[in-house]
Amino acid sequence: MRMRSVFWIAEVMLIVLLASCTRTHRPSGPVSPSPPPWAITTPTTPTTPTSPTTPSTTPTSPVPSSPTVQVPSAPLPPQVPVISTPSYPSSSLPPPSPRPVKSEENTYLRMASWAEIDGWYTDDFSEAFQVFRNSCGTLGKQARWSNVCTAAERTFVGNSADARSFFEKYFTPYQVRNKDGSTEGVLTGYYTPELRGSRSQTAHHRYPLYRAPDDLLVLDLAEVYPNLPKNMRGRLEGKKVVPYWSRAQIEGARKPLHGQELFWVDNPVELFYLQIQGSGRIAMDNGERVMVGYAERNGHPFRSISTALLKAGAMSRDQMSMQNIRTWVMADPAKRLAILNENPCFIFFRELPKQFQTPPGALGIPLTPRRSLAVDKSVIPLGAPVFVSTTWPNSATPLKRMMLAQDVGVAITGGVRGDFFWGVGEEAGQLAGRTKQKCHFWTLLPR
Repeated sequence: MRMRSVFWIAEVMLIVLLASCTRTHRPSGPVSPSPPPWAITTPTTPTTPTSPTTPSTTPTSPVPSSPTVQVPSAPLPPQVPVISTPSYPSSSLPPPSPRPVKSEENTYLRMASWAEIDGWYTDDFSEAFQVFRNSCGTLGKQARWSNVCTAAERTFVGNSADARSFFEKYFTPYQVRNKDGSTEGVLTGYYTPELRGSRSQTAHHRYPLYRAPDDLLVLDLAEVYPNLPKNMRGRLEGKKVVPYWSRAQIEGARKPLHGQELFWVDNPVELFYLQIQGSGRIAMDNGERVMVGYAERNGHPFRSISTALLKAGAMSRDQMSMQNIRTWVMADPAKRLAILNENPCFIFFRELPKQFQTPPGALGIPLTPRRSLAVDKSVIPLGAPVFVSTTWPNSATPLKRMMLAQDVGVAITGGVRGDFFWGVGEEAGQLAGRTKQKCHFWTLLPR
């Protein structure tokens, strides 16, 4: 019994000794603590396991000799690592990372900084902000613009600095480029002519504006004939579809559109330019002013009468301007009809609601003089703010201002290409006729 006690005591002491030796000879070096639950861990490359035949080089301490005893393996107590956690103020969580700005860079747009925009701190942004906010009645229905339009409706703007801060907070600037990567482009101008007119023909008002004719057909045969242009115009002649009447035919002695008149005006040249502009205002003798807008076209190609005047030797290329063309055409009534008929394209109009005192642009929103810009909508989204850096017509005086992409034009294609809306009437027409300036654009897109 006593011998069993002795062996039992020796066995316990041996277990304690072996456990002590094992803890003493763990590999040296700092223990890597386990990462905290919120930490982002990066997977490590697994190391190649040591071959079982490779002897261990870890030194071991000699174990005092003692009677050989088979001792069952004893589990080691787990070692708890010490984890150092980052310290944050007790009243707040870690600050969130700033939301990345989604880039919309492409061939035509390069992300820029506000400091890169030429003239960014020189414009009065208050009016541009109001024009943008007014357009949100239409823009806000689109997913792309809904958030920034909501912010605009809730933002109080007391001055230009407040308005500029709004654009800097909610938008990202992009420099507009041409397809070849260049950044300089061409800015032209357009306007809304104002003509004196009447709803009925008089001795003074002899030249008609026509509504869209009843017999005008719009043909789309592209599904069967893909090489044909889309939306061709024509009319029925018996059972045959033929091209619609040209300008010369409409203005000729036959008068095929008699009965389709919308208004009558007093100036045939201003009427011609009304068709080029696509919209205008009619001032009635009773003081009423009515806006008319584009309704349809006859489908014939547009040809500039300036080319005809050059070929005829009527004026040189250096003399060519809207004002000089007007003067020449008005001064020679005998040649007027022949020159105007060089452009076979003809535009039909519709009367706009009374709330329109400027024409609606491509968004259906009334244009704002000197703040609305026609662009190529495949490059700059309609509704987007566009900062324009250019010069005043026929001048080196800088003109740098925020505008809104609210319209399009047949001739407005490509990257840095725009048409500046100058407003309504004669002064606007003179500025528009002289506008052909070099320019740079930066468009702002919602974050």
